[in-house]
Amino acid sequence: MSVAEIRCWAPDGVPEIHAGDDLAAILVTATGRLEAGDVVVVSSKVVSKAEGRQVVADDREQAITDETVRVVAVREQPGGGVTRIVENRLGIVGAAAGVDSSNVEPGTVLLLPVDPDESAARLRTALIAVTGAPVGVVVSDTLGRPWRRGQTDVAIGAAGIRVVDDLRGLPDANGRTMGVTVVAVADEIAALADLVKGKAENRPVAVVRGLGEHVLDVDGPGARSIVRLGNEDMFRQGSAEAYAEGYRNGYAEGSQETSGSSDDEVDGGAW
Repeated sequence: MSVAEIRCWAPDGVPEIHAGDDLAAILVTATGRLEAGDVVVVSSKVVSKAEGRQVVADDREQAITDETVRVVAVREQPGGGVTRIVENRLGIVGAAAGVDSSNVEPGTVLLLPVDPDESAARLRTALIAVTGAPVGVVVSDTLGRPWRRGQTDVAIGAAGIRVVDDLRGLPDANGRTMGVTVVAVADEIAALADLVKGKAENRPVAVVRGLGEHVLDVDGPGARSIVRLGNEDMFRQGSAEAYAEGYRNGYAEGSQETSGSSDDEVDGGAW
């Protein structure tokens, strides 16, 4: 009998991370022996802490504004307050631009890594240097979904792994040619790892074993390559923003028509 199996575990013992810490050495100590083809999944929070992305910000809302490229949707909450769904400078659309105020010093917030793909690449290089094992690295963060309740982890950075598996043009189990199937491998790995890391268990790293076919000898396209940007974004606006734009366009068109009618009346009177 043929069996497909994947193992995933998240070790205890990762200490609090501070700016300048050797994250690779800390993770090797925590995870133990890594094998060729393993994928190491690291929460973006510890990557940001190691890179010194904790900044002074008395006003988290201002920090969110500073990290925002485009407001996608604004939703008032029943208990008060407003949730802003925005596109941040990495092209990621989510709540609060990835600005985190949990588990940080009072009066500070934690920003996402400047370049999560580069962070993943540096960490992968360091892990291979220490262990000798060719591994892949995923930097994960938590996002909500517009059409489903709850949150899940996705890959915001990746190195040494195939971030998507493009099955278009291949036959399915019944021999039909697949035309649209592109498997989000990096995101699925991030979500799997989050099940064992948890949200409050202080396990910021997990190891996924059994997906060696997706681990590459060299760095391929990173997680940035799977972000839908510009015209590829199928739902670029929230309802309030779409309504506001429609109103502006309608008002401008109405004003233009009114202006045109006045000209016609003047011309008609002269004629």
